[in-house]
Amino acid sequence: MHLLTQRPLPILVATLSFTTSAIAPLTFVPAAVATAAKTAQLFPNSPNYPSSPGYSTTIPAGTRLPARYDAAEKIVVAPNETVPITLTVSRTVRLSNGTVLIPAGSKVAGRIQPVGDGSQFIAETLILPNGNRQFISARSDVITKRQEVQPGVNGDALIKGSAIGAGAAAILSGILGSRRITLGRILLGAGAGAAGGLIFGRRKAEVIVIDSKADLVLTLEAPLTIGRQF
Repeated sequence: MHLLTQRPLPILVATLSFTTSAIAPLTFVPAAVATAAKTAQLFPNSPNYPSSPGYSTTIPAGTRLPARYDAAEKIVVAPNETVPITLTVSRTVRLSNGTVLIPAGSKVAGRIQPVGDGSQFIAETLILPNGNRQFISARSDVITKRQEVQPGVNGDALIKGSAIGAGAAAILSGILGSRRITLGRILLGAGAGAAGGLIFGRRKAEVIVIDSKADLVLTLEAPLTIGRQF
């Protein structure tokens, strides 16, 4: 007992060195989008890693996860609007030894909501292809790109191929005419009632335009523990 209390620091250092040397880095296919500082090491939670079929790995906070919205080229929302939406993980997340953690095609359910001068996707649930669900704390960057809407000024180009929040649809139909809205796909959410006040007595207004492929990369705000399931 006396010998152990005299050498706590060397024992601790040896343990940490052994643990980190056995950890495989996180990679994406075909290319990594996370920063090297955040993906250099993962932390297997099973003492039998990697031989144990039930081991789990923790992806650290700050890791960037590639995601997109497949149903439209753009998402158009009112500045004050919240819209539930589900994204798709666009590239496989795996360890360098080939072990799959999050397969491409996994879903991330959450919502687009107003933040400051823009809108942001807030993730709530990760849905793996095998049906397993788990909480995920992640969000996109704040998207601040706005487009002014007024009669006769390129309204069709904005709407066509877009997913449109109910609040944005109220703005667009009030300014461009309700028939134009059929060119897009309406997303139900909160904000349609409030949007009415934005267009009352006005001939132009602004909406927020989100690129479905480029603007929705997610950053983990808390560590995400994934079990080996594939």
